[in-house]
Amino acid sequence: MTDLSSYEGTGEAQFGDYVALLKPRVMSLVVFTALVGLLVAPVHVHPVVALASILFIALGAGASGALNMWWDADIDQKMRRTRSRPIPAGRVAPGEALGLGLALSGIAVVMLGLAANLLAAGLLAFTIFFYAVVYSMWLKRLTPQNIVIGGAAGAFPPMIGWVCATGSVSVEAVLMFLIIFMWTPPHFWALALFLKGDYHNAGVPMLTVTHGRKATRAHILAYTLALAPVAVGAAFTSIGGPVYLAVALALNGWFILGAVRIWRRDEAMAEADSYAVEKAFFRFSLYYMFLHFVAFLVEAALKTQGLGGW
Repeated sequence: MTDLSSYEGTGEAQFGDYVALLKPRVMSLVVFTALVGLLVAPVHVHPVVALASILFIALGAGASGALNMWWDADIDQKMRRTRSRPIPAGRVAPGEALGLGLALSGIAVVMLGLAANLLAAGLLAFTIFFYAVVYSMWLKRLTPQNIVIGGAAGAFPPMIGWVCATGSVSVEAVLMFLIIFMWTPPHFWALALFLKGDYHNAGVPMLTVTHGRKATRAHILAYTLALAPVAVGAAFTSIGGPVYLAVALALNGWFILGAVRIWRRDEAMAEADSYAVEKAFFRFSLYYMFLHFVAFLVEAALKTQGLGGW
């Protein structure tokens, strides 16, 4: 991290700039997967408790985003897709982002403990710590495995949602965690392929920088192949069923096909069509994650009607 004195705020920050610090797009995925984890759990949760739990999980996710932006201001300034963020753009001072992140972290963890249970609060606290410290401050600038290990932070929300409902961790919660955990590397490596020099310019040891794009393509295929049995296997647990199985088979078949297409390409082919295949794979990866969790919700809804399950 560079000297933060070079990122003094201008005092012209708008409300939207503080919202941007919370990474609302990332927060929306966190909220959705946490809500699914809570709703598919085999325990009825009072609507007020459920709403409060999701609100505080969202605040925890936002806190992580603010702390990440505070620490990564120097990197963000060097990358095209992040240089307009509030801190590198000079609209918000680093100290403001740090204060916001720490305050929201404390509020989110304490209130989730009061609204749900201490285990859920502990998992939320660990998730914030993992993202802000283990990933942002340590792994991101140290190893090309940064996104592999750091991806755990984004994989915890459905487990936290499940624990809010049940007070314990189960096989189903672990499988939801693993689906996101193993999906994260191919998702972000596809992005790194067509962002080209961004990570190199920022000095981030992304796999494309340290091992090259050919190796990255092979890693995308390997992780996609490893992800498929985990995602499909969830169909045979209490949160799965025939609807989920059909969706998982279709999505994973298409995901593997996309990974194979990426693996077969070289840079000349990618340059010729402006990384069209890589961009399509990245876009589909978003639908891949969303539709798996929608399928979990559908199975839960069917089971309440006595229609789901095996």
